[in-house]
Amino acid sequence: MQQREILYEGKTKQLFQTEDPELILIHYMDTATAFNNIKLATIENKGILNNKISSLVFEYLAQKGIRTHYVKMVGDRDQLCRRVRIIPLEVIVRNVIAGSMAHRLGLEEGTKPSNVIFDICYKNDDLGDPLINDHHAVALGLVSYDELNRIYAMASEINHVLIELFDRVNITLVDFKVEFGYTPDGEIVLADEISPDTSRLWDKGTNERLDRDRFRRDMGRIREAYGEILARLERVIEKQ
Repeated sequence: MQQREILYEGKTKQLFQTEDPELILIHYMDTATAFNNIKLATIENKGILNNKISSLVFEYLAQKGIRTHYVKMVGDRDQLCRRVRIIPLEVIVRNVIAGSMAHRLGLEEGTKPSNVIFDICYKNDDLGDPLINDHHAVALGLVSYDELNRIYAMASEINHVLIELFDRVNITLVDFKVEFGYTPDGEIVLADEISPDTSRLWDKGTNERLDRDRFRRDMGRIREAYGEILARLERVIEKQ
């Protein structure tokens, strides 16, 4: 698949046109960011690790019946994906309280709530991707209530599958961010990526952070943590 002109450059990925108007190429970069791009760095081979991790996860989700934009991995840093119209919402699924929610509400990190918590943020760089509620999302014209219900149902199903997957590799899925998009025929599918950049992943035995918090909090060994996630996933997924 031939790469053509660039469509979009984000914080950690570039999107390119291909000769097929229904397909795009997603290129994973080594950039690391935190705090709405205030903190920036380059982590050698992070793009390769995230591409491989996200590809494995999307392939696993597809096996479980989750519809996504993912087609296949093409090289160490690239994925071929269906072209979708991204819904400008980030959906954050929280199984354990950590990060911004713990700080915002004065709760202790690691607290396990009695329910799964769903947050949504408005994808708008100028506004800093603010936390909003369902009524805001509808008022802004981003989605309808029916579409939100579908998105929440899909996020819940994805969460169920991922908890089971990460449990098999002795990892607690603390939380994760997902995005969705419309296919040309109007179907809502999972898009973007699922990786240690977009998830909090803690070792079940030690609670060691194996995700982007290592960069946010200057903990070091970021590449090694991502490599550990990839190695564990490869061991269980490739056995299937």
